[in-house]
Amino acid sequence: MKIHSFEEFWPYYLDQHRQVGTRLMHFVGTGLGILSILTALFTLNAYYLILAPIVGYGFAWYSHLFIERNRPATWQYPWWSLEADFRLFVLILTRGLNTRDTLMPKLFSRQRRY
Repeated sequence: MKIHSFEEFWPYYLDQHRQVGTRLMHFVGTGLGILSILTALFTLNAYYLILAPIVGYGFAWYSHLFIERNRPATWQYPWWSLEADFRLFVLILTRGLNTRDTLMPKLFSRQRRY
């Protein structure tokens, strides 16, 4: 199956992130990645920019290998995966998506045309 848009990717992404632990690990990794970038900006230390993807993807990939037991979507769809990680982070942060939800949040669902 080839995905052609982010709207098609989002349900696939949620399907690949069914386990509570996977979503929590993504939330932690994305949060630490954002903190690393902000720290780099405030301290003008590039080390933190290097650290951002390491912690961000480290937590996420660990969860795919040991919790979800599937292949990270990042390997096939890197930019949509990054966008989806940020969307998931914001949804969990604002409680628009409970870490236990398995269905797409209504906020981002769209009517499908057949």
